Parts: sequence; structure tokens; C-alpha cells
Amino acid sequence: MAAQPVHQPSMWDLADEPVLTGLAGRVVRHPLSAGVWVDHLPGWVEGSDPVLDVLLGDIGWRADRRQMYDREVAVPRLLRWYDEGEDLPHPLLSEARTSLDVHYGPELGEPFATVGMCLYRDGRDSVAWHGDRIGRGSSQDTVVAIASFGSPRALLLRPVGGGASVRFTLGHGDLVVMGGSCQRTWDHCVPKTTRAVGPRVSVQFRPRGIS
Repeated sequence: MAAQPVHQPSMWDLADEPVLTGLAGRVVRHPLSAGVWVDHLPGWVEGSDPVLDVLLGDIGWRADRRQMYDREVAVPRLLRWYDEGEDLPHPLLSEARTSLDVHYGPELGEPFATVGMCLYRDGRDSVAWHGDRIGRGSSQDTVVAIASFGSPRALLLRPVGGGASVRFTLGHGDLVVMGGSCQRTWDHCVPKTTRAVGPRVSVQFRPRGIS
């Protein structure tokens, strides 16, 4: 499915070609409760607009539906999944995965294998509170890294069962990495917004067996 929401290039993201700015000594770790940590690095990718332009093209986006009570409803975002070994749509994403492997490999103990993508076309698209608990994420600590391309959107995290939330605003090449027991003991969401926002693509790097 081709996805062509309107994208206004960022006046602040002016690099001629997309480039990774590095992780060591730059990414900031935020310890939370229950052995959870979240790393955050604004502007990990400079010149990210060309990557977004590719991701907004016909890369196989699909519109899913889900059962809600007695009716089937559309999932409020478009989805794309890249399995282990499948070519990614832009070479910078392969570079990004290698960079994440180098930086987090000693802590994670395994490489990032799969890549999932969500396209939030405008402020009406969202994802509800959840954790990546299908597969090993339900019982093991793991790391999920998210690179964000496009208009800034809020990512909220809170303990499972409710409580005060932590907010990160992600966009224009930013990186957030959720580690420790985060997928088991905390939930995260991207809420709807009434603000006029353009498209955003969330690119999620996960180890094998985590979804």
C-alpha cells in the first residue's frame, strides 16, 4: 500500500545527506523503576528528511484491522515489518542497526535482528498503552531501540497497571532505547493529538524473538 501523507521538510535538519552522529558519550540514560532504563538522544540522525521521503513511499505499508468488543476496527496507523535478513528500504537504517549493535551489544548480548515500522499519518494516528511482550519479551529483559523520522510526537511510558508517566518528544532523527525490564514492567504509548502535525515514522529495532 502506497502511503503519501504530506510532509513539510524540517528547516532545522539541513545536512545534505543523512548521517549518524554517534552514540558513545552522547546518549543519555534515564533510570526508572523495576530495573527499567530509557536512553534518549535527540538528533541521532542529521539530515533525516531523505530517509523519511523514502519511508513515506510505497515500501509495503499495510493497514491492519483488529477486533474490539463486537466489531472490527481499523488500526490507527500503518505498519511494515522487516524480518531478519530482509533488505531495509534505506541504507542509513542498516548503518543505524550496526551502530546500535556496536553500542548495545555488550549489554544486550545479541544483535538487533528485526525491524518494525509504524507510520503515524497525522495526529489522529496513535498506539495504545502496551509492552512488547509477545515472545521472549514477556519473561526476559531486552532492549528495543526506536529511531524517529518526521514530525515530533510524544512517547509516554508508565508502570504496568498505571501511575505517573514519563514523556519523551521524538522527531527529526531522534533515538529512544527502552531497556532492562521495560517491556515487562512498564507500558508505552503514542497518544493522539489535536495539534496539526505531519507524518512520523517510528523505526523499531528488536532482537530475535521480541515483538
